[in-house]
Amino acid sequence: MEGLAIWVLLSSSFSILLVSYGGDTLTPYQNLTDGKTLVSSDGTFELGFFTPGDSKNRFLGIWYKKITSLTVVWVAHRDVPLANTSGVLKLTQQGILTLQNDTNGFIWSSNSSRSIANPVAQLLNTGNFVIGGANDSNAENYLWQSFDYPTDTLLPGMKHGINFVTGIDRQVSPWKTTSDPSRGDTIFRMDPRGFPQQLLLTNSIELFRSGPWNGLRFSGSPGLKPNPLYTYEFVFNKEEVYYMFELINSSVYSRLTLNTNGVLQRLTWNYRTQEWVVYLNVPADNCDHYLLCHAYGSCIIGNSPVCGCLDKFVPKSQKDWDRADWSSGCVRKTPLDCQKGDGFLKYTGVKLPDTRNSWFNWSMTLDECHKVCLNNCTCMAYANLDIRARGSGCLLWFGNLVDIRQLLENGQDIYIRMASSELSPSFPVFLSSASWTSFRLKMGQPVVMYYILNHYVVQYYKRSTVYAQQNCFPSKLIIHSSIHCTRQGMLEDGQEVAVKRLSMYSSQGVDEFKNEVICIAKLQHRNLVRLLGCCIEGEEKMLIYEYMPNNSLDTFIFDQTRNSLLDWPTRFRIINGIARGLLYLHQDSRLRIIHRDLKAANVLLDIDMNPKISDFGMARSFGGNETQANTQRVVGTYGYMSPEYAVDGHFSVKSDVFSFGVLVLEIVSDKRNRGFFHQDHHHNLLGHAWILFNKGRSLELIDARMGDSCYLSEVLRSIHVALLCVQQSPEDRPSMSSVVLMLGGEGTLPQPKEPGFFTKRNLFFEADTSSSNNAAMSVNDISITQLDAR
Repeated sequence: MEGLAIWVLLSSSFSILLVSYGGDTLTPYQNLTDGKTLVSSDGTFELGFFTPGDSKNRFLGIWYKKITSLTVVWVAHRDVPLANTSGVLKLTQQGILTLQNDTNGFIWSSNSSRSIANPVAQLLNTGNFVIGGANDSNAENYLWQSFDYPTDTLLPGMKHGINFVTGIDRQVSPWKTTSDPSRGDTIFRMDPRGFPQQLLLTNSIELFRSGPWNGLRFSGSPGLKPNPLYTYEFVFNKEEVYYMFELINSSVYSRLTLNTNGVLQRLTWNYRTQEWVVYLNVPADNCDHYLLCHAYGSCIIGNSPVCGCLDKFVPKSQKDWDRADWSSGCVRKTPLDCQKGDGFLKYTGVKLPDTRNSWFNWSMTLDECHKVCLNNCTCMAYANLDIRARGSGCLLWFGNLVDIRQLLENGQDIYIRMASSELSPSFPVFLSSASWTSFRLKMGQPVVMYYILNHYVVQYYKRSTVYAQQNCFPSKLIIHSSIHCTRQGMLEDGQEVAVKRLSMYSSQGVDEFKNEVICIAKLQHRNLVRLLGCCIEGEEKMLIYEYMPNNSLDTFIFDQTRNSLLDWPTRFRIINGIARGLLYLHQDSRLRIIHRDLKAANVLLDIDMNPKISDFGMARSFGGNETQANTQRVVGTYGYMSPEYAVDGHFSVKSDVFSFGVLVLEIVSDKRNRGFFHQDHHHNLLGHAWILFNKGRSLELIDARMGDSCYLSEVLRSIHVALLCVQQSPEDRPSMSSVVLMLGGEGTLPQPKEPGFFTKRNLFFEADTSSSNNAAMSVNDISITQLDAR
């Protein structure tokens, strides 16, 4: 056959039988079987099946073709291997890649919410495997691309970061071993909280932090500077945030890879020695290790010991520091006294502190930045956002400053809040004009209602002020119930708000009200509702939230008219947004938060139909590694509560996972779990979904009116994930981090076990049940007492 090339490549790490047809594309009329490959048009990259190391399994991957040491840069189905050489890669007429085994079972498939005519899969010269139109080379029109799903390697032109519109989070994770490409315990990701920065984590424990981008480089990466090898850029806007590098000379091979030891390396191919040469390592030294010197400690690599306190700070526990235990960190020699006046001390040449509890503004000057920080007693430091030219932008820190190190080159300036008595006479002292608003409860204790919510201050409002702000605006009733009503209003600065006024009959007392304020004040995430202010006077309790023009999710999915407004891409975006919000609460926030009342009514929708989790009155926070607790007062909503919580009062992050699974099934089906009826059985929605799943008929859950907008594999995957979340045993349910990965992934999912409450119900009793406090009742023949459920 003309143009056919066959050869065998054997190495200590990989073995492949390669049959190249010289083409770089795959069409719906072709199959790629084991032994055949695709080759990019310039011959740089090759795609096919391979066996890693001493493994007997086969994987579909991409590797460099022109170098002698076979280097795999991407693996399609890294967690689900092929047991033999029976793998077949196909492209459907809708533009979906599928990988099947010898039983025609699906091992892996690509993911897309739309389709095109005449799709073509192509291996590009960049190493990117893409699906697009036959005559369309516009990258924005790709249905899918491998660059969006990196494994252990970042190639030139590959974005490392998050697309806020699609929800794609391009993380890197290492192979488990050199013979096993499945995901290792370490990830390298862009963290969008506060001002974005790159994080290297193992089992959710931070190993390294890049620091914020300062216009030239990441603050903690002084070696990132102009060089003859590659250029780089950082992009951050409302649609996406990412870091990317490009090679200056296309004949040079260079890549970023996360090795099996959890070390990030830049490697460059040396043609003379025929080997990969390490250009840099991260972490590079001891001072790169996250939080080594803790709060207000500074790491200096040439010192012994490496940790010391910043100037004007002393060890919190001198005894511990004498033993080289720096975990207690440092404290100011003189405590702050905001009322008497604080100032700021300039520290130079440092890696800026962790920015996850920060606020930023691109347009402010350094003087304006100083004034904003000075007038807020909880602002601990400020710096320029961009250090180019004379500097611009504003970056503020709240809470303790951590992970600081002194840099020998390319360090940055930061201004840290200090008691005025600690400032030298030559240093100007600026008095703070910020004041704390306080009031007294009936028992007479002063309570300060002035909390910091990253860049928002949760302000205490007088009742008369709130009424006035509602009355001066054509107030609109949003929600009304026996426990609260919510009205639309407007603040003096013109900002639209939602004012939630709790009824005097509400079961939410002052403690729960304060709990909601404190919980939300410590949280900031694009999928959590933002609290702007609060009011307590006598029996009056009000919360002022950001206004959500589309109200709550339940007003759409359970309304026979409005549910048609939600097409599948919107629903899938809502599902993913709720999942990311819960993941933040469970894992990424400063305190681990268990919501305990996740339901469709507590998910609000902004103008763009983005979901925001709300109502934290029943939430519980944990510190350290706590993930569960028990209570004798069960709170929540029937239909969303997990079995172990409803029966035994045992709640955990897994009880929130159960509620999430219920919510996903409701979003897919437009049916409520509680009160669900089907003519063929007396099961709830969970039971109905379970029955259909086992019969291979899950698509029957979907409302027929949504069919035209559906991407069926996403729908089926969402239902499958939901059933994993509602399994009877909390130990069987996945964590929210796993849920987020499964929703956005493409591999094979584990088989779910029977869901909780999978028993026939007494429908007459359920329909006659009222949600009163301390009621004894039966749900699925289980007696539940001491309830405060709704």
